[in-house]
Amino acid sequence: MYGEAVERLIREFKRLPGIGQRTAERLTFHIVQGSEREGLALADAIRAVKEKARPCAECFTVSERSPCEICSDPRRDPRVLCVVERPTDVLAMEKSGGYKGRYHVLLGAVNLLEGVEPHDLTIDALAERVRQDDRIEEVILATNPTFDGDATALHLRAALEPLGVRMTRLARGLPAGGSLEFASKAILAEALEGRRDYQERRRPS
Repeated sequence: MYGEAVERLIREFKRLPGIGQRTAERLTFHIVQGSEREGLALADAIRAVKEKARPCAECFTVSERSPCEICSDPRRDPRVLCVVERPTDVLAMEKSGGYKGRYHVLLGAVNLLEGVEPHDLTIDALAERVRQDDRIEEVILATNPTFDGDATALHLRAALEPLGVRMTRLARGLPAGGSLEFASKAILAEALEGRRDYQERRRPS
């Protein structure tokens, strides 16, 4: 209807998370109606990020260098490791200003309905990192307070418990079903301050 080039761009936008048909069409026509300079600048930015951005070899967050800025910063506390689901969660935690340790990014959460299993995440790499680095004393399981986040935390606990490292969970000041990415600075700071030891709840015998 609009021509192959336009239809192709609409299809590509629809591949992005949270983008439906109407939003894809609006984005496409914004580019079509904008200047050639703006459109090519966007194309160049996409090309540059695909060429330069890579997962950090240590924590798996997105960076243009490896190790990333946080992993290579000697001012960060090597005794504490905060495990989050996605690179956007690292940004949220950093904006809170309440955390000075290091990170490990899982690159997702366990979701069996969508075919995401524990081995698809960086859980094995996390366990190996804790095993190899004897400076790590505490691992904060900062998965999102959702069903998938809680299921992921259980798998993390199973992987880390044999290593004898202290595990904590963020306080439930975070809204159930919410996401670190959209939590306010104050909520994240309080959740960090109120984190507690992560222990399995056992039924009374």
